[in-house]
Amino acid sequence: MRILVIDVGGSHVKVLLSGKRVPLKLPSGPHLTPAKMVKEVLEATSEWKYDRVTIGYPGPVVNNRPHMEPVNLGHGWVRFDYRKAFRRPVKMINDAAMQALGSYEGGNMLFMGLGTGLGTALVADGVVIPLELAHLPYRKNHTYEDYLGEAGLIRLGKPAWRRHVELVVAMFLAALNAEYVVLGGGNVRHLLALPPHARRGSNLHAFRGGIRLWTRAMRRT
Repeated sequence: MRILVIDVGGSHVKVLLSGKRVPLKLPSGPHLTPAKMVKEVLEATSEWKYDRVTIGYPGPVVNNRPHMEPVNLGHGWVRFDYRKAFRRPVKMINDAAMQALGSYEGGNMLFMGLGTGLGTALVADGVVIPLELAHLPYRKNHTYEDYLGEAGLIRLGKPAWRRHVELVVAMFLAALNAEYVVLGGGNVRHLLALPPHARRGSNLHAFRGGIRLWTRAMRRT
């Protein structure tokens, strides 16, 4: 079974076919609609053969569908018919949960994606639990994403941003009773050292997670 995995982000849409090693990168941004995403993915992968599709979505997913419109993209994602558009079975999962699934190596693991926004997920004894911690209040009418996301990195500067990453990691580990945290996302490269009980993730783990959804190697809620 060949699986096409699509990781929809605020800056890029990354696409990988199971069995391949290097993903395609397509432009994303505030005007990206689901119809445009599908059109560009189909054009870019016109020579690929696949049976199933996994979509990592930057927002909450309920019953295999987006539950809310994304913050950093265009509109229309909630009501769009993805199965009809791709003409194949489609599974959708929160993008952070997909990367968490691909990063998991046992126990209770917290995943934090440090990218355009802040993605979070917990994997407890093999069960993926998507979290929406990014928009909870933190520090003077701001949110965790305001500090740990791309805008926070630019506003605070790298030294202060790193201190907040370490502080929030410790808070989340304690609150969620996680044994370790995997830090993914493009901005992990700005960390000079990892916080205690942390390991560095890889964006390729998102594609492994998308494949695991279909191979039933693990369970998710």
